[in-house]
Parts: sequence; C-alpha cells; structure tokens
Amino acid sequence: MCATNLIWKCLIYVASSDYFVRPYLIGFEDRIQTDLKPYLCPSINFLMSENQEQTSGYFYTFLAFLCWGLLPIYWKLLSHISALEILSHRIFWSLIFVLAFLAWKKQLNLKPIFSNKKALGTLIITGLLVGSNWGIYIYAVNINHIVEASLGYYITPLLNVALGMVFLKERLNNIQIIALVLAAGAVTYLTVDYGEFPWISIYLAASFGVYGLLKKISGVDAMPALAIETLVLTPFALVYIVWGMISGKGHLFVESVQTDTLLILAGVATTLPLYWFGLGAKRISLTSVGFMQYLGPTIMLFLGIFIYHEGFPSEKQIAFSAIWLALALYSYTIIRTYRKHRKSKHL
Repeated sequence: MCATNLIWKCLIYVASSDYFVRPYLIGFEDRIQTDLKPYLCPSINFLMSENQEQTSGYFYTFLAFLCWGLLPIYWKLLSHISALEILSHRIFWSLIFVLAFLAWKKQLNLKPIFSNKKALGTLIITGLLVGSNWGIYIYAVNINHIVEASLGYYITPLLNVALGMVFLKERLNNIQIIALVLAAGAVTYLTVDYGEFPWISIYLAASFGVYGLLKKISGVDAMPALAIETLVLTPFALVYIVWGMISGKGHLFVESVQTDTLLILAGVATTLPLYWFGLGAKRISLTSVGFMQYLGPTIMLFLGIFIYHEGFPSEKQIAFSAIWLALALYSYTIIRTYRKHRKSKHL
C-alpha cells in the first residue's frame, strides 16, 4: 500500500506541476531571460513569457493525444478480463483519483455544480455518454477492432461540424458540406462493400461528438466535470466490482500484482491525459489543437495494423482515404478561417 501511495503522489505532482515541462523545454529560455533581463525592454520580456506558455501548451497537448493514441496498449494488457469489468474499475478508480487530485489542488468544491440543476443534469447525461464510450472502446480493443475504433475518432471532427449545424445553427460552407458527404460516403461504402455496418466507429464518433457538444453547453471545467460524471456511474461500477469479488469472478486482488496495478491505475490513465489536455488547450490556438487531435487515431491505426496485425483490406483503405480527404478539406477551412481572423485583427 505504501508503494502504491508513493506512486500516486508522484503522478499527481508530475501531472500538476509546470516544472515537469519547463526544465527540459524552456529552461534554456528561462536562463536567457534571467541573464539578460536588465537589458531587455518590457515588450521583449512579454514575448518570451508568451513563447514559454505556448511551448508548454504544445507539449501538454501533444502528451495528451500521445497517451490517448497509446491507450490500446494499456487495455491489451488486460485483454483477458471482460470489457465490463475493466470499465467498472476505470470508472471507480477515476473517481478516486480525481477527488484526490482536486483535494490536493484545493479545488474540491462541487457544491456550485450540485446547486445548478441545468449543469448537473447535463453532466449526468455526459457521464452516461462517456461511460458507454469508454466501454465500447475497451470492447473494440479487446476483440481486435482497434482500426475500426480509430476510424471513429477520425470521423469525430466531421461529426462535430454536423452537430454544430443542427444544434448550434452554425453555417457550413461548400467545402465543409463536401467533407461531410465524403465521410458519409465512406461509411456507406464500408457497410455495402465490406458487408458490415461499422457500428463501433459510428458509436464512438457519435457519443464523443454529443459528449463534446453538451460539455460545451455545461460550461464546467474538465476535472470537476469528470468528478461528477464518474460519481454518477460509480454506484453501478462498484456493484459490479463487489459482485465480482464475492462471486470469485473478479480479478482484483486475485490474479497478480500486475493485474491489480493496471486495474487501479486505469483511473490515472484516464485522468492525466484529460488534465494535460486542459493545460495545453488553453495555452495554444484552437487551430493547433484541431490538427493535433489527429495524432491519437493515427497512432491507434498504426498499432492496429503493424503491432496487432488486424489487417487493412482494400475496402478499409478506400474508406479511410475518403475520410482523410474529408479531413484535409476540413483542415483547409480551419486554416482559411484562422488566417482571415488574424488579418482582421491586424487591420
């Protein structure tokens, strides 16, 4: 127990401290700023400080998407356990870790959320969405459908555009419409030619897309929101864990120290990337975040093909090519909008 507590404390410290990044990425800039401070004008000092924030922002965001992309390796280590049991432990230990983290940061004040019925109701729905998303994702990894799961996360940005059009009354330009048609065509082609509807991809994309939309409406910070979401799901998860321990069908404290550690640290593997993403996203532009989000599914795709040998038949190659073309068009619209915005600011 002492060793586990020590590991948790180290992880919490590493995750929450900017010193995890600064000594390696921007320590050199810090030394320059200190040594030359008497000779620098205030504007230069400000630019160097802003550059440091951006550098750490890129690092944190990259680290988050890297972890999300590599997460299938973690679940593969538990592939001998049912997806439902892994999900239960992921939910329960995520709650424990988030509450411990918020308490350590002196931010464990959830009363305002409970007193806001609209925000609380939204988070209950997002909790159900993210829980089912986690469950399907773990299930996909365990039955060797990592490639199909990666397709879902490639589709998500395009689905977000459609959700924005329907629910937020956002207007789509012609290029975005073409991108959506390409994505829909790819899914239809897979269904007809491959002979199987890619329900894992569609559900992961739809659940995560709606989850993001509702989180935007709720306006609650990521970590307190995750605390409420996991709190909603924990009673069900805890019942399943306790039932497994009583019936002898559970794996916690039964099989090996490695299995116990992986199940308990599932909460850390879930929470830390989210926290890093929150740190990074607020320090860099949304355009940069938009491009970096493709890192996760790309890593997943390569893992599925080259590490776990799931296969990549011609039907999937054609469908993925159509999705990549759609994403290229979507990215072009983001760049064009970003450049127009920057020009207008300088006028």
